[in-house]
Amino acid sequence: MKEETMEAGPHGSDGKNRVLVTGATGYIGSRLIPRLLEAGYTVRAMGREMGRLQGRPWSRQVELVEGDVLKPETLPTALAGVHTAYYLIHSLAGGDDFHQRDLEAARHFGETARRAGVQRLIYLGGLGDPRADLSRHLRSRQETGDALRASGLPVTEFRAAIIVGSGSISFEMIRNLTERLPVMIAPRWVYTRIQPIAVRDVLAYLVAALTTPASTGQMVEIGGADVLTYADMMRQYAEERGLRRLIIPVPVLTPRLSAYWVHWMTPISAAVARPLIEGLRNEVVVRDDRARRLFPQIQPMTYREAIRRALARLQAGDIESRWSDALASSRATPPPVLLTMQEGMIVERRQLDVDLPPALLFRRITGLGGERGWAYWNWAWRLRGALDRLVGGVGLRRGRRDPQAVRVGDTVDFWRVEVLEPDRRLRLRAEMRLPGQAWLQFDLEPLGPGRTRLVQTAFFAPKGLPGLLYWYGLYPAHAFIFSGLIQSLAQPATPAEEVSRQG
Repeated sequence: MKEETMEAGPHGSDGKNRVLVTGATGYIGSRLIPRLLEAGYTVRAMGREMGRLQGRPWSRQVELVEGDVLKPETLPTALAGVHTAYYLIHSLAGGDDFHQRDLEAARHFGETARRAGVQRLIYLGGLGDPRADLSRHLRSRQETGDALRASGLPVTEFRAAIIVGSGSISFEMIRNLTERLPVMIAPRWVYTRIQPIAVRDVLAYLVAALTTPASTGQMVEIGGADVLTYADMMRQYAEERGLRRLIIPVPVLTPRLSAYWVHWMTPISAAVARPLIEGLRNEVVVRDDRARRLFPQIQPMTYREAIRRALARLQAGDIESRWSDALASSRATPPPVLLTMQEGMIVERRQLDVDLPPALLFRRITGLGGERGWAYWNWAWRLRGALDRLVGGVGLRRGRRDPQAVRVGDTVDFWRVEVLEPDRRLRLRAEMRLPGQAWLQFDLEPLGPGRTRLVQTAFFAPKGLPGLLYWYGLYPAHAFIFSGLIQSLAQPATPAEEVSRQG
């Protein structure tokens, strides 16, 4: 088959420039799509649940299609008119038979793609020497590539080890263990060598493959600038977070026991953790320089730099695009109350549909704090401020510049205004003393004349075990206060507010 290079440019309708991204709601797929759009490609995004796709920030810029690789009858529509398809799917969380499901899914997809006239497949698999005694998970990732090639289509297969980025499951396991355990009793696999790679570099390779004809049909091993052990990765992470950690290896700790340990210490379930842990015994390092020869423009970053970039997402500027929006948009109908941990951030979200116009409701929110107080259990807010003063914090003494108006940079008691979008969003950053970083955000969405959806979200990025103990120790009180706060904000308009509104 003739090798073709896709050219980035204005979106067209002839299919020459159209790419399909499977696993569009997944970790890599959801990050790849905006980069493809920026490069000028026409993107079709496929997922099993259309509702989860429709709420994404990029959903109006792509073609959305529902498809399930285990249901081949759903695939022809997704693949029709596509030049190149990204295969970013695996069944790790589906149970012990994930290997067979992976192979079955890849065969369905490859065969349907060939019949649909797709020119090329790009697949992200797992790094590891195929001659070694690979774990079931790593073996499955590599055999999935074989199943795609069996279709007869040229496949560019990238093989990577741990992908370092906020939200990557393998990195989140390392992050959570390091954050929560001052002393870690770990199996011998902590000294297995590995070549982690930053998610930014993975995405760069995936996009560059479209305009690199020499990569067609190639198997490309990709890795970061460093070869480390898992112990090295944990120590460097701890150093970047300012944590002191002691790792004690032990000779016996089975994958099953390790999986339960991870299950209790991190948000990752034992069912998902076990195949990952089984793979930790395998050395996963790049064995050839094909990536450098094919993509000389990509210079992979060091592990420490990748950590810094991942941790930078805990800074306020990235919350809007990386936590709150993702949380709200990835669900077709978000529940009224949601508590979760996402990408290292604890998120407590409440939602109410209110019989008030956005402008009036926003005025209530921007009037919180200072002499007016906090609308619900104001004595508890004052007590929190007093306790903060006792430990050297700012407390509530700063008040606010104006009793009603706020602007970015203003102080509101022990908060500072970080984002202000009139009648739409207010985000406050906590400046009290905390074992971590905290934000309180209010989002308003018009629902029709005189009605608004109010979303109140508390974010907390804990620092180490003290941060987790702080959050969960105070969670009952926080839950009561935050629930009362949103209910108070949603009360019917007062006579004074009605007069002000009509005037």
